Amino acid sequence: MFQDRIDAGLALSRHLQHYNHVDGITLAVPRGGVPVAFPVSKILHLPLEIILSKKIGHPMHKEFAIGAVSLTGQVIAPNAFATDEYIQQQTVNIREQLKAMYRKYMGDKKPTPVNGKIVIIIDDGVATGHTLLSTIEMIRHDAPKKIVIAVPVASQQAAEKLSEVADEFICTWIPAHFRSVGEFYADFTQVTDEEVIQMLHSPPGS
Repeated sequence: MFQDRIDAGLALSRHLQHYNHVDGITLAVPRGGVPVAFPVSKILHLPLEIILSKKIGHPMHKEFAIGAVSLTGQVIAPNAFATDEYIQQQTVNIREQLKAMYRKYMGDKKPTPVNGKIVIIIDDGVATGHTLLSTIEMIRHDAPKKIVIAVPVASQQAAEKLSEVADEFICTWIPAHFRSVGEFYADFTQVTDEEVIQMLHSPPGS
């Protein structure tokens, strides 16, 4: 069991030493992924930013994802069963929410282009992997050199899916029995916006 998300990030960094000082970037999934990615970015001497995406829910069943939207990309399932008008409206609404979230966390800083870079996407754990699968698909359009998914803990099902899609999948722990990410942390307190902002704006090397 990890003590907390920082402890999980320290454990994860030991599996990422081959990315020390590379031409790359760590992208954390907020909010829980940020304190995991924070020590990783410091140890590997890589910039730390956030990756934002949100699912598009089915018109009749909002919890059922038919696609996902990021600040710059969009993926829609082939069998979405939703009108183009609905998808377009949802995309606009979600993107506005993501822009507001980005401004809150990153201020006026423009996202670093990932073209030709090694991109390490970090979250505090993965149960299904659906959101990360969409994120990978969207980032591919920006032509990074390599996409690495790095998480402290994942279900076997999610690990198999992500291993097939990412260029490299790194996970500290894939337990035989998985109910939720939080069960593998002694302290899984919700991360605050203030904590996220503090870590994202921490000076390099501090």
